[in-house]
Order: sequence, then C-alpha cells, then structure tokens
Amino acid sequence: MGRKRTKSGKIRLAEVAELAGVSPITASRFFRNPEALSVAKRTRVESAARELGYVPNLAARALASQRTEVIGVLIPSLTNNVFSDVLRGIYDASEGSRYSIQLSNTRYSILQEEKLLRLFLAQKPAGLIVTGIDQTTESRTMLEAADCPIMQIMEIGPNPIDMMIGFSHYDAARAAIAHLFDQGHRRIGFVGARMDPRVQRRLDGYGAAMKEAGLHDQRLIVTTATPTSVTLGGALFADLLAREPDIDAVFCANDDLALGVLFECRRRDIAVPDQIAIVGFNDLEFMASAVPTLTSVRTNRYEMGSTAAAMLIEAIEGKRPEQPVLDLGFTVIERQSSQTQRQAASPRSPEWAPAVQNDSVTNDP
Repeated sequence: MGRKRTKSGKIRLAEVAELAGVSPITASRFFRNPEALSVAKRTRVESAARELGYVPNLAARALASQRTEVIGVLIPSLTNNVFSDVLRGIYDASEGSRYSIQLSNTRYSILQEEKLLRLFLAQKPAGLIVTGIDQTTESRTMLEAADCPIMQIMEIGPNPIDMMIGFSHYDAARAAIAHLFDQGHRRIGFVGARMDPRVQRRLDGYGAAMKEAGLHDQRLIVTTATPTSVTLGGALFADLLAREPDIDAVFCANDDLALGVLFECRRRDIAVPDQIAIVGFNDLEFMASAVPTLTSVRTNRYEMGSTAAAMLIEAIEGKRPEQPVLDLGFTVIERQSSQTQRQAASPRSPEWAPAVQNDSVTNDP
C-alpha cells in the first residue's frame, strides 16, 4: 500500500485516521469511547483499523488515562460447573461493551489470589471481580486502595470492600435442613469435600440447624480437604454409614457428592428416599435428570455473574448502584430424593425455618 510505517513496522493511529478520512483525535476517540462517534464514523474507523491490522496500545492508553479497558475476573476453578455458569453470565453481560474480560484461576488458594491481584492491579484494570469474602489481609488492603470499582461475588458478608453480590451459604444450608426436618428426618448426616470457606459456611449452617433442634451429633459429619467428585461422594457416604448406620438423610455440600451418595445407595440396595433422603447444593442440571430426581439448593449463578458484570460496568462509567450489596437468595428445589412425607411428632422445625411452598422452599430477599 506504500503507507509509511514506524521503525518497528507497527501501524500508527494516524494511518487509521487517514484511511478512515477522520482526524487522529476522532480515531482515538473511537478506541476510547466508540459510542461518542456517529455510526458512519464508527464504521469507517473500524473498517480502516481492520484493513490495516491496527491494534490499540492498551499499555500506552493506560498511562494516559490511568486505566485500561480490561475487567479482571478471579475465580477458584475453570472446570467447576458452578463457576462456568457465573462466567457465562459475566461474558454475556459484558458483550457489546468496550470492556474485555481477563480471567485468572486462583485454584482455591488465597495466597495465589493475592499474587494475581498484585499482577492485575499493576496493569490498571477498569474494574475487578473477585470470588468470595475471605481475602488475605494484604489482598484486602490492595483492593481497598485500588482506584477502580471492585465486585465480590458468590456470597454476601458484613464488610464489603466495594460492591458485593451473592447469597448466604449459611442460611441456605439451614433451609435445606429445615426441609428435611419437615419430611420427618432427624438423623441427618453431612458430607463435604475441599472445605473452602463457602463449604465451611454450609457446614456451619447445618450445625446450627441441628443444634437448635437438639439433634447435633459430630459423628454425623464426614468431611475431607480432597477436591470434590462423584466418586468421592460415594466413598464419604460409605464412611458415614460405617460410622452411623442409623442415619435417615444426608445433606451434601455440593451436587457431585449428592450424586455419588445416590450411586452408593444403588450399589447397597438402599431405597431413596424411603430409607435415606438426599439433598445436594447448587442444583446443577443433572439433579433433575437423576433417578430418582435429586433435591438441591438452587443458587442463581448465571444471574450472579451477569448482574455483577452489569453493576461493575455501570460503576466504571460513574453510575454507582444505590444498593452496593445485592442478596440474590436461594431456592430449595424439592424433588423425589427427599419427598418421604413422613410425619414426626417432635421436634418440630424451628421458627426460623422457611415454609415449604409447593415443590420448593424459597428465600427471596
């Protein structure tokens, strides 16, 4: 084409502006805020940039504006279906905006999260989405000092760094146990794996519900730091049965474990729900397809991701939310695995327990 190149051979913004027939200032405005240009000018600049292969220098732009157009997202797993749903919501909500998503995996390590936060903040992100409320002291200090909006997701707590969206894992577990109480169950076991802070809060909710009903027994609890899996669910349930063969229900910290419990019951010819009731957590798709179908606590994961991204983008644009902390609640979806319809004289479900409404127990704040 004969156009002049810089010494490095990179396309310059001025060349894009020349080909598009606009001023360099107008071309620069397109890459900062395309909505500020008319449709005709946006089309010309975009077409010119594509033809020349121009890529804007984000680092240089960050030096000029003190911020990139990148939203950093830190999650503990890239393979867990729970976080896949959250990410789908984040990407859907950010599509069409001028912000891009940069993703990092903390692998459930708060120290790795601290390291990644330091890296992200050095790159001057437009905003950050971080998972949970259990950051290290150093991480929290960095986030509180950050010059960009921060969104904590997946749960709510009393001391948000900036904005927060999620639900109470503690209350959700209590609601699951209340449902089992209503079905007449009293010897309710708990099966948990990995035991990250959110699972620990589910265990705390289970323990509180059992204690308030006068039914708490430490021998009913089986946990491991091992990463969760369906196979592990069956193994943990086998350990629980060996220890306490008279249990009549199991609350599992996630759905993989619940499916493993169901498979182990099938292997042992234990009738579900007549002999053992099962309740999981998260309500992944396969819970409604299992035989029998499995009761689970439904969490609004996609909505959590999409709402978090939408709120963050608005905050980046200067539109702070009226409610920086948003509780999306949860729903206990009652299915065949816990529908025993037993009648128990005592003890009754505690006063805090939500009432059963048709096929679900709902907590909508």
